[in-house]
Amino acid sequence: MFRRMDETRVAATASQRQKDDLPPFSDWLNGWFMFYVRRYLRRHFHRLRLLRSEPRDHPEIGNEPVFFYANHPSWWDPLVFLATAAELYPGRLSYGPIDAQALGKYRFMERIGFIGIERGTWRGSARFLRMARAANRRGDVIFWITSQGEFADPRDRPVQIRPGVGHAVEAATGGLIVPVAVEYPFWSERFPEALLSFGPAIRIADAPRRTAAEWTAELATALEATQDRLARAARSRDPHAFRTLLRGKAGVGGVYDTVRRCAAWLRGRSFDPSHGGGEDE
Repeated sequence: MFRRMDETRVAATASQRQKDDLPPFSDWLNGWFMFYVRRYLRRHFHRLRLLRSEPRDHPEIGNEPVFFYANHPSWWDPLVFLATAAELYPGRLSYGPIDAQALGKYRFMERIGFIGIERGTWRGSARFLRMARAANRRGDVIFWITSQGEFADPRDRPVQIRPGVGHAVEAATGGLIVPVAVEYPFWSERFPEALLSFGPAIRIADAPRRTAAEWTAELATALEATQDRLARAARSRDPHAFRTLLRGKAGVGGVYDTVRRCAAWLRGRSFDPSHGGGEDE
């Protein structure tokens, strides 16, 4: 009888440990999906651009646990985050919460870092916090959080984020949290730009007595400043203020660009399909 009780206790402990860990990650499936993501973004955007800053355009994260928390203007956000992480942090695995109902339509995404969360429920909130704690124990993971919880215009002010973000950071034992701003303006091309900017990394251990509510307010302020900086750069339409992470489509396409290409060839000139010409590096 005691042996059966011990076996039951061991099984329960293993089950709880599995429940408290991040879901298994398939490198093979992720490689296939990232091939698709890059191709898909190239088809629908002119450029994926990262705003330059000093001394670096993206934060040094070393081997520390890190949360990247972002605004949420569009359905495109998770794909843009994945492409950005693959370019800037290729040694890291990307995990992040997603609506459980949406994830139910694409079950394979559970094996490449997408974590189903039931929105508006205690069970969903509890799972989000467990997964955030699990990510905070890992130095090989980026935990992406669309911190507004639902779609919001990038110009909405004041910026508000969900209180669960503050609770996740309060419960963290260390590491970094970094604000990320994203938006999708049209400039001079037929396709929109995907623009991204990082704010300064915040070291969680520097504020050990900060409450969850205080963290939420502090993080909202930092995200708003990051969004404001990106908005100014977006309005300037200066491609040289950005680093190009991914090149997409330029020009009108079809018969019109075919005629232009032939005309350039007849004149002995190289063909630039972009509307304004003089594309960035």
